[in-house]
Amino acid sequence: MNRDLTAYRKSYEKSFLEEKDLPESPFTLFSKWFKEVETAGGVEEANAMTIAAIGSDGFPKTRIVLLKHFDKNGFVFYTNYNSEKGKAIAGNNKVCISFFWPNLERQVIVKGIVQKIGEEASTRYFLSRPRGSQLGALASCQSEVISSRESLENRLEALEKQYAEKEIPKPEFWGGYCIHPTQFEFWQGRANRLHDRIRFIEQNDNNWSMDRLSP
Repeated sequence: MNRDLTAYRKSYEKSFLEEKDLPESPFTLFSKWFKEVETAGGVEEANAMTIAAIGSDGFPKTRIVLLKHFDKNGFVFYTNYNSEKGKAIAGNNKVCISFFWPNLERQVIVKGIVQKIGEEASTRYFLSRPRGSQLGALASCQSEVISSRESLENRLEALEKQYAEKEIPKPEFWGGYCIHPTQFEFWQGRANRLHDRIRFIEQNDNNWSMDRLSP
């Protein structure tokens, strides 16, 4: 396989970032950008984010997860705690997440520390999910080797019968994480590859320093 992709070209010219226009809090800017991305349309899942964690083998690994809540405390997502990413987080709770929003030519990169959220909050969210998603969480031993697709579907079918007339309990191995940011980088595409990159670094008491990075 040999493909030459050097002809792929795009000029980024939709917006810009100037320090004088920016809020003191990166959370305020993130919320503003997220709303603008939703309003502009063209991104099917604006809440899709790439998370990178260091595995037990020492290699970084990325995957896409869905952001389900954010506020001044951080970014919340849900997963199987026994999954590969869950084990990686248990071994090293420093992660990086990134959002790519091509409709507005923007990226946001966040470094942070991960902690599990409370069981009550995890249960509340779990019970709000469609029953199929609840059963899927029970059926899947995420990241483990399985014998076949059929074995997974058989497991789901058995659970459907078991809980046909019952509330589905949240598995103990499933729940939420909150990423508490220590650094944000806001990237706005600009012409001639001279992109705007504004970095916020946490100082103390939720105060942040801000500087501009060379593209």
